[in-house]
Amino acid sequence: MALECTPAPHFDPGREEIFRRGVELTRASTSLPWWAPRRAKSVRIRLRSDGRSPFTYRLEGPAGAERLLTTTPFGPGVRVTKAKAVNDKPRAHEVRAEFILRGNPVASLREVPLQPDPLQPLVDAVADLRADLGDVAEICIDLQRAPKWALRARHLKLMHDARRREQREASRAARWMHRDGAQLNDSLIGQLQDLLSPGRGGRPRLPGRGMVMAAPAVRVDREKALGKLAEDSHLVRVQILVRCASHIQGRAHARLARVQAGLDVFGGSARWAMRGLRLGPWRLGADRWPHRTRFELRWRTGQCLPPTPNWVELEELLGLLKPPTTWCRIPLLHVDLPTFAHGNPQLLLQGWYQAPDGRRRLVATHAEQTLFEIAVGKAGGGKTERAAAQAIGYAHAGGGLLFIDPHHDSWRRVAPFLAHQPIMDRIARIDLRATGRGPNPLLAAWNPIGMHHRGRAAYEVVEDVVDSFATAFGWDDANAPRAIALFTQALTVLTAVNDLACRAGRGSDQATLFHVRSLLTDTDFRASALAAVEQTLDEESRAWWHTTFPTFPPDAFNILLNPLTRLAANPVIRAFLGQPLGAYNIRAAMDHRMIVWVSTGGNGPTDRLLVALLNRDLLRAGRSRVDIPEEQRVPFRGYFDELITLASAGGDSIASMFEDFRKYRVQLHALTQLLARLPVGVRQSLVQNASTLSTTRGSRAALTPITEEWDDKPNAAQVAALDQYDHYSTFTIDGRTIGPVRIHGPHLNEVFAEHYRPGRIDALEDAADRNAHALPLNQLTATAAAQLQRVRAFLRDQAPATAGNIVLSKTRDYQ
Repeated sequence: MALECTPAPHFDPGREEIFRRGVELTRASTSLPWWAPRRAKSVRIRLRSDGRSPFTYRLEGPAGAERLLTTTPFGPGVRVTKAKAVNDKPRAHEVRAEFILRGNPVASLREVPLQPDPLQPLVDAVADLRADLGDVAEICIDLQRAPKWALRARHLKLMHDARRREQREASRAARWMHRDGAQLNDSLIGQLQDLLSPGRGGRPRLPGRGMVMAAPAVRVDREKALGKLAEDSHLVRVQILVRCASHIQGRAHARLARVQAGLDVFGGSARWAMRGLRLGPWRLGADRWPHRTRFELRWRTGQCLPPTPNWVELEELLGLLKPPTTWCRIPLLHVDLPTFAHGNPQLLLQGWYQAPDGRRRLVATHAEQTLFEIAVGKAGGGKTERAAAQAIGYAHAGGGLLFIDPHHDSWRRVAPFLAHQPIMDRIARIDLRATGRGPNPLLAAWNPIGMHHRGRAAYEVVEDVVDSFATAFGWDDANAPRAIALFTQALTVLTAVNDLACRAGRGSDQATLFHVRSLLTDTDFRASALAAVEQTLDEESRAWWHTTFPTFPPDAFNILLNPLTRLAANPVIRAFLGQPLGAYNIRAAMDHRMIVWVSTGGNGPTDRLLVALLNRDLLRAGRSRVDIPEEQRVPFRGYFDELITLASAGGDSIASMFEDFRKYRVQLHALTQLLARLPVGVRQSLVQNASTLSTTRGSRAALTPITEEWDDKPNAAQVAALDQYDHYSTFTIDGRTIGPVRIHGPHLNEVFAEHYRPGRIDALEDAADRNAHALPLNQLTATAAAQLQRVRAFLRDQAPATAGNIVLSKTRDYQ
């Protein structure tokens, strides 16, 4: 049987838990019938890396041990699943090695701390594996309970050797003592001492009668002589086999040398050494006769037959008895993050990754799996550049997107790279800046309450616009019930008028948002509008206009009139929102893979209100895709630059997008300098649902909310010290979280140099304005100014003969 152990990112076991796992492994090695040969009673730990999967940790052993090993003392920190058989194709170059204990046979290996992970050197040894070159590295650690009879025999031998050593030492000491005594007696000083020193009874001492002490009795310290073998509890026999292979000559040998260096970490008085005899550049080891055949047998069958006892205690092997922990840096393999390919709509560019061997490659994530992305960091750190690179790559691959930029800088940056005919055919620009565009710029148009776009019910239009205003100004049923009621009823009448105009084929006579003022303050216009839609309104709305509306004082309308007046005072916004037939339709852009670049005017109160309308319309458009089957929904990406500005007015809408858009195949990217300045609901939705979380350098206080999500690995101080355009990111690949990984942000001039067309920027802007049906500002302004008269004319044409009987007037006429 074979089991694969997959550790969780937070896996951090204690020494006792690992020791208990070692006890289970040694017990599992005996899960064979009594008649099975001892060499077969073993359990194998296989550490494998082939460049196609992360560093895997497998357990292989008798089938009877499966139930025992499936449940681990590590709890939820390790997921144990049945593993498939390892079927490797032959490589052109293979090297094999066997490691045995050298040094003092009773001394312990070095006690390696668990932090950092003892497996880290072995993981680093395979960090630069390349699947395309056929690289593979495997380390097999076979464990077997130490045989009692062999241990007793070893005790006898060690004690016998210790006694012989002590006897030799005693004999050597006695010889030296006799020689020293003889030398002393034969010397001139010794002779004079004998003559001058009186003997017993006052007589002179005769020469040559100096006393020599005998050697001490031979005593052997059993604990010192047997060392770790003094006790037979939790003593195991270990066999370590290593195999490295590659299609490229030299890579397998280099890999084996790094694995050998990784095992040197455990060396002390005893160490793991490669078996074999070295003769100059040649090593007579497991790769050559006569060891090759025996190595292959043990590799294939798992039999534990080390050439030396290799007895160690479980405490010495704690670093090898567990999968990699949270303190181990797992290398980023090619399979973890795909390499970016130009023109592939399934890949989303992320940046440059530098492998441990120094090679750089452009990495990407799967577009379908990158649902929501957050980029945090200080100004100038490279957030917008990276988002622009993603947008350019996705656009050239045929994808549709919306990029909202309050400052217009991103358009200037990306325009030379988008100036290609296939993109010109489907790009539209909505530029709402009031300055910097000349006296009469081209401008698109949008009617938020227009009914000329089929598929939208009137109540949905009313709800979206009212919610936009409520979000921008903080209205709710507790603090502004009158404003919500007035606005809702007014928009209900105007949308009914617009629906009537579209049904009559007179879409150019539709009312706009600015006509709410006329409906509330102009008695004649209100009477005409109500008379025209009398049969369309429901009974409750008609009763409201008859009974409730006349009771409002004149100043009750100011809460609506003031923001509408501010909107109308801005000539660009008045021209943009004052057209009866607006071409802006984000739902159509989604379905037809359009590229829409929106530059808002700024971050003032009027601009925030406009942004709230745009955000709400985007939310409405995304949710409206429920009317088509999921497999037919075209993927669409949205980029929100300077999210603090965009969320200040439409925070609830943005939070709802990050909660709902996954189902409608609309993916979002949010860029912000500070998470703390975002509304709480937006911040929580962003962090909760983020597929990609990225941060550039910044202050420690600003970075702490991000690094806390990574358990401070890296911490805020490390992220704050990043170079410009470097950032740490976590990605979601096939349901797994990859990272944090250090990525260098892509630079447009480097990644998309072949797409650079500065001479075609004018053609791109002309195409973008043409696709957005943009018209000169003075023409749109004239249309907006004359639109009220067109609506009046339409209402006169539609007024029934009984209109005179339905005139509504206020109790206090303020005309």
